[in-house]
This record gives sequence, structure tokens and C-alpha cells, in this order.
Amino acid sequence: MALAGGGAICIWNDITPEGRDEFYAWHLHEHMPERVGVPGFRRGRRYIALDPATAPEFFTLYETADPGVMTSEAYLARLNAPTPWTKKATQGFRNTSRALTRVRASLGPGAGGILATVRFAVQPGKEQAVADAMANTLLPAVARMPQISGAHFCATDSAASAEKTAESRGRPDILAAPDWVVLVEGCNEAPVRAAVAQVLAGLGAFSEGEPNVGLYRVEHQC
Repeated sequence: MALAGGGAICIWNDITPEGRDEFYAWHLHEHMPERVGVPGFRRGRRYIALDPATAPEFFTLYETADPGVMTSEAYLARLNAPTPWTKKATQGFRNTSRALTRVRASLGPGAGGILATVRFAVQPGKEQAVADAMANTLLPAVARMPQISGAHFCATDSAASAEKTAESRGRPDILAAPDWVVLVEGCNEAPVRAAVAQVLAGLGAFSEGEPNVGLYRVEHQC
């Protein structure tokens, strides 16, 4: 599979202007290395918005060996013992949404420099239908499109995502996690936009409300 394992942590967030320098220093030199050092974490990537229509501005993706890693004792120990720098840096976070997901389907040869996120809800009773359509029809078609390096479909564990820890407790910036996430990676912006249009067309019969689409470029990975 194109993703590095069966679990994915998807995080969207904004940063206040005064917290921006602190965020970059902390995220590069402490936070991402700390997270990737947790047993079962395989890769971390941070992205920044490509256009003003994309919000929040930042997207971070952590890939794990399996979904159980995201509720493991080792990971929860980190969440329940945030460092002083973590406490300081997260004061600048706004509009944060964190989804602990199971990778339901992942296709493609590897990572791309441009990534789109599609967050959506599904009409009641159509959960299995959308999962089947994604895995068997929509994602394979998208993965075959020119310059698309990866297409991934993830289902959120809502209970685990909403669990409060010492790191998240009392933070007013944290919003609800999306129910479902599609990630599309590619070489350039135009092909990724074309692939997203195909995803949205396929979701039309299943989605509840308007899907939230963001377009990002990679800034850092570890």
C-alpha cells in the first residue's frame, strides 16, 4: 500500500501569527521526532495550504503500523505527559481537528509533493456502500489518473479521537474529527485537483452535506 501502515493520524490546524515561529521550531525539532519515535509510528509529514480557500492552514499526517498503535500505552503516555515546549507551542493552535483513522484502502506507488484532503460525512445507512465504492471503484480509478502517486481512504475512530488526555484537555481550539477522510497525493497541483473532482463526483450519492476540501504542499517529513 502507498501509506506506510494500516493506521493514519490526520491533524488539521491553524496557528496564530504570534505563535508561528514557536510552532515551526517545536514541530521540527521536538514534536515530530517525538511522535515518530513512538513504537509503531512509521512516518510523519507536515503540509501547508496551497491557496487561501484551504483551511485550516496546516495538515499533519502520521502513518502507523496499525490502528492499535494510536491507542497504545506508549502513545498515550506521551499524550498524558506533554513537554513544557508542547504546552507553550499549542497555545497558538486554532481550529484543530485530529482524526485517528483506520486505513480502509490505499493505492499508489508512493508519496507526492501535493496532497488534497477531503473530509466528509456519509448519509445514515450508506456507510458500507461508500466503503465498497471507494475500495473497489473510486480509489482505483483515481490512482490510475496521470501524475497521481497515492489515493487513500480512511475511516475515523470517533471515540478514540474524542478521548481527552493531558495534552488536549481544556484546549478550546480542538474541534470534532471528521467521520471519513480521503487523501489524494500527486506530482503537481492541476492533476490533484482533477483527481479530487472525480472523488467528489463519486461521493455525490453518499455524502451528507458538503465535503470539506483542502489542497496542501509538503513542508517536512521524518
